[in-house]
Amino acid sequence: MSYQVPQHISKNKIFIVNRSEIEGRLDPKMALYNRKVQNWSYPKVRLKDLLLGKPQYGAAESGITRTDIKSPRYIRITDIDEYGLISHNDLGATANTIEDQYILHKNDLLIARSGATVGKAYIHKDCPYTCFFAGYLIRFVINPQIALPDYVFAFTQTNTYKEWVSAVQRPSGQPNINSEEYQSLEIPLPPTNIQNEIVSIIQTAYSKKQEKESEAKKLLESIDTFILNEIGVSLPEYNTTLKDRTFIINRKSLDSRWDPYYSQQYFRDAFAALESCKYPIVNLKKIAKLITSGVTPKSGGDAYTKDKENGVPFVRSGNISIEGELDFDDLLYLNPEIHETLMCSSQLQKNDILIAIVGATIGQVGIYPYDGEANINQAIALVRLKDGYNVQFIKELIKSSIGQLSLNRLKRPVARANINLEEISTIKVVLPPLDKQQEIAEHIADIRKKARALQEEGKDILEQAKREVERMILQ
Repeated sequence: MSYQVPQHISKNKIFIVNRSEIEGRLDPKMALYNRKVQNWSYPKVRLKDLLLGKPQYGAAESGITRTDIKSPRYIRITDIDEYGLISHNDLGATANTIEDQYILHKNDLLIARSGATVGKAYIHKDCPYTCFFAGYLIRFVINPQIALPDYVFAFTQTNTYKEWVSAVQRPSGQPNINSEEYQSLEIPLPPTNIQNEIVSIIQTAYSKKQEKESEAKKLLESIDTFILNEIGVSLPEYNTTLKDRTFIINRKSLDSRWDPYYSQQYFRDAFAALESCKYPIVNLKKIAKLITSGVTPKSGGDAYTKDKENGVPFVRSGNISIEGELDFDDLLYLNPEIHETLMCSSQLQKNDILIAIVGATIGQVGIYPYDGEANINQAIALVRLKDGYNVQFIKELIKSSIGQLSLNRLKRPVARANINLEEISTIKVVLPPLDKQQEIAEHIADIRKKARALQEEGKDILEQAKREVERMILQ
């Protein structure tokens, strides 16, 4: 009599595999993956057999702010998005020490080896500045006589590859895949003409995606001009010449800060222009009933849970996106008993404004949109408004060039920039009538909606291309 599965166990969660099907790893995920890919349309070749040399781990240097487009750029995992593209939203980082052995060359393939982004890949192309790569990335140099580097990269963008990553990574607190494990990755290797066709499909999709994102970017960039026009402010031009950076200020004009950065002429000219606004101007403190920040639990790993159903969301500054949305893809969850021990003032309510006040994300602004309990860490300022103000308008104003001027002036130009809560309370806020605030907020919401639609169209184009590629290499 054959084995009968008990009724209380889902048949979708169990399977039987022949011992002859097991290779290398004995765990269920790998067995399922091997079963799926055993009938590929083309011969399988290990990544190891496609390389010109041994894989290489990157530099262990600490990143520092890159201020010049001509300076060498330190490519880190955080610079690479989910589609294997380098983010150009900012200049990124560089390092004090740059060794030749870590300099990137055209068609070098980088793959992330640990953390939440394990498996993320990037193929380097010529750019107008030198690039070098960080230690949590591994470099693989593909032999173009055997496989097209762009084809191998295209394979790393498929769902099949992502399933392999999920199957092979160590199921620990810090997922990781080392260079030996990556070299065991089997890749279907079609003839060169098919590889070229696949590369063309993926690159065409990337190009169309970037076109959609460019349209979205123009829409989003129009928001700042719209806000300035609506509140009647024209900011002075920012000049970086030595003459413009040299100034003398009367001691009587100094207030809370005496350092040259805070007192520079451009800030003074910009806030003088703000005074000409056609609406009243107040400090953020006047319209807020609460300005506070959070804490990070001291109990370390025991404070967190993977149980999203019962855990309490713990929002960090990195969860506030550049576009002003809350990104919960990398959200941590607190154990409920730890949540209860934290200060009540750090517990979020719907429509709280969140401002990043420490480090690289400083100045990013979002709104907590949910009912239910949640917490923040100390790198976020929570601003809860009094009644009678449009939360979306205030958020957009802080996110605009006017609000960012206040934040940029307040932050200390040190290695890890920061702004304290007392300083946050001094942010200048322009206050049109409530109906005007709502009108501005609704118009901006419409712009953001159109931009998101374009971004989603771009993602769909690329996902369709990936599916087409998988149909070509899988039976």
